[in-house]
Amino acid sequence: MAEFDGVPRHDGDAAAGLGLTPRRRIALAVAAATVLNLPFGTIYAFSVFLRPMEQLLGVGRTELSLVFGIATVTLTLGMNAAPRLYQTVPPAILLLASGGAGALGLALTAFAGGFVELVVGYGVLFGLGAGIAFTVVQQSANQVPVGNRGLLNGYIVSLYPLGAMIGVPLLGASLAAWGLRATIGLLAAVVLAGGIAAALLLRLARIVVNGAAEAPAAEEAGHRALFAKLFTVFLFAAAAGLTVMSQAAGILQAYGGATALALGGTTFITGAIAAARIGGGWLADRFAVPRVAVGAHLCSLAGALLLVAWPEPLVAVPALAMIGMGYGFVSGLTAAAIAQYWQPTRFGLVSSRLYIAWCAAALTLPVLAGWLYDRTHSYDAAVLVAAGVNIAGALVAARLPANERRK
Repeated sequence: MAEFDGVPRHDGDAAAGLGLTPRRRIALAVAAATVLNLPFGTIYAFSVFLRPMEQLLGVGRTELSLVFGIATVTLTLGMNAAPRLYQTVPPAILLLASGGAGALGLALTAFAGGFVELVVGYGVLFGLGAGIAFTVVQQSANQVPVGNRGLLNGYIVSLYPLGAMIGVPLLGASLAAWGLRATIGLLAAVVLAGGIAAALLLRLARIVVNGAAEAPAAEEAGHRALFAKLFTVFLFAAAAGLTVMSQAAGILQAYGGATALALGGTTFITGAIAAARIGGGWLADRFAVPRVAVGAHLCSLAGALLLVAWPEPLVAVPALAMIGMGYGFVSGLTAAAIAQYWQPTRFGLVSSRLYIAWCAAALTLPVLAGWLYDRTHSYDAAVLVAAGVNIAGALVAARLPANERRK
């Protein structure tokens, strides 16, 4: 048995006996995260499906916003179930099951005839599979001793917007060529293949997950205030960012952008968010957490104010990218902060609790934005609300503790 940062390690001897160095094992774990989180990350490309679903199924923007919101609820439930599950079920099996659940959910979505089928397929099964997989790959990667843990976790959380960035043009082309049902069916096949590949890669890595399943670290003495502040900073950033990510194409079209601009702009925005997530983790390795967090919220605020001042389609692309990047910086920062302030075996547990903020964010401003759009055919009011949320987030972020590993 070896130790890392004072935490007992139970899998090092077995892995060493197989000739697996920490570098090789982390590479396999990161590869597993990549092949599965990229297709699951198309949840952030949901805005591409808005108009086709409205036209084919006769549902409104409010109902579709609720489908996305329900998917985030089940995704969060999956995240919080994972720390219990990987105590008894091998992580490779969990990844295989997650990919299967996500693929089944998308298959049901492809044959949906209305709102209820969308909720069951996309909202429940797809979201649940994504949530379990997300926490399992994060915990697995953090079990292996590695430097620059902020950069590592920034990369892992960047995979969702990267998946959307890659998915938007591909899904857009598929929608134009084959229609909604065939496109979602093809995505189901990709998710299933990703689950199989991720399970094999994680099996090869020989990682034994030692994540704690008892009371979350946030409830321990000395961590409650930190957790509450980090939760709030993440909540406010995600509220604005998820509005952009879930409805980017629709927002760009509402500001007068053509379909090509909407698809191209959404691709650019999701790519910028992915880069910001990596950047947030990298910055947290080098600068004080509160400085990075405040700067991230101010970035989002600047984007919202830019769009209020110049509500034009070509301005909307960089403005929405700035709002999304602020959220991206906070997302990468949050993952890095968990690695700094909690022990590696606690990572999945604390991360899953913090992502309740992500869920709450998805059920507030994005749904409100969809409701306002249905009544005003404009996103102006939602952008103003996002600006206010980012001001509040910056004020809370300023009170985060400076970087200091807590025992």
